[in-house]
Amino acid sequence: MSKEFRYITRIAETDLDGALEVTRAISKIKGIGISMASAIAKKSGVALGSRLGFLSEQDLEKLEDIIKNPVKYGFPNWLLNRQKDLETGKNLHLTGSNLVLQKKTDIDLMKTTKSWKGYRHSYGLKARGQRTKTTGRKGKAIGVRKKRRPMGR
Repeated sequence: MSKEFRYITRIAETDLDGALEVTRAISKIKGIGISMASAIAKKSGVALGSRLGFLSEQDLEKLEDIIKNPVKYGFPNWLLNRQKDLETGKNLHLTGSNLVLQKKTDIDLMKTTKSWKGYRHSYGLKARGQRTKTTGRKGKAIGVRKKRRPMGR
């Protein structure tokens, strides 16, 4: 461990709080949940209870390399967030802006092929079978207003 403490650490194009534990800090990266973060920390050999700001440059580089290429380090396919990619057919794990862009292109593909999910996305409706009778009523009048009776009756 290095002697100096870094309050802000940059990993995978994301600024992370150095005061957080390693697994908690890594899970703040878009596309990495708590289980993926703990698997990354275990694979890198970093102590799970250590703070991110106290890690050395070698540890940070190792963490970033594992985040960018988890398949290379033997992570199981079920832990990755993009299995059997449509374009390449490979198992990938996307993070940050790559994840946002890929999600947008997937939704646009559904819209252009006019699938049912694409239709629901284009009309702003729920796309995964949730109920719509009582929830998701955005932009409409809320509630029913009763007629006011005159004071004399």
